[in-house]
Amino acid sequence: MVVPTCLPLVRRRCHACASERFQASGKFRVNANHKLIDAWLLALCTACGETAKLTVLERMTVRSIRPELLDRLHDNDPGLTAELLQDPVMQRRNRIALDWDNAWRLDTGGSDHLDREVIDVSVRFAARIPVRPVRLIAEGCGLTRAEVERLITEGKLVSAVRLSGKLSGDFTFTLKR
Repeated sequence: MVVPTCLPLVRRRCHACASERFQASGKFRVNANHKLIDAWLLALCTACGETAKLTVLERMTVRSIRPELLDRLHDNDPGLTAELLQDPVMQRRNRIALDWDNAWRLDTGGSDHLDREVIDVSVRFAARIPVRPVRLIAEGCGLTRAEVERLITEGKLVSAVRLSGKLSGDFTFTLKR
């Protein structure tokens, strides 16, 4: 199981120092103007500390918003922060990308299965974290990336999905020793 350990960094250019990394603060700013409401997720530049506002709601009528969502915004719900950062619509609207480096871990459930001749492995993602399968397999099976690449070339590591590039969805693979 691939599990997030913390919130990913937000990749977006800082207008103050030209850095490209922001850390989501987990705080929301909600502003009401008569019957219209705006909400932003605040993110801090990792270099200079400048605050950027990521639009969550824009000029919405208060009645059109679910009360639970408003409560979560007012409570600065950390779960809502994680949900919104992974929302493709919000990413497009704010022109951001996520940087998952060092923000996830692999939970293998122990290493007693590694000495078997043939291993069938099912990889599950707790969140949409883009990870290179070669890195994931190397880390989970205690191999180097070069060894994993060699096993793929020799046909001893097979999967229904392409193992080069990045994946963020569940997949399975078979390792023959």
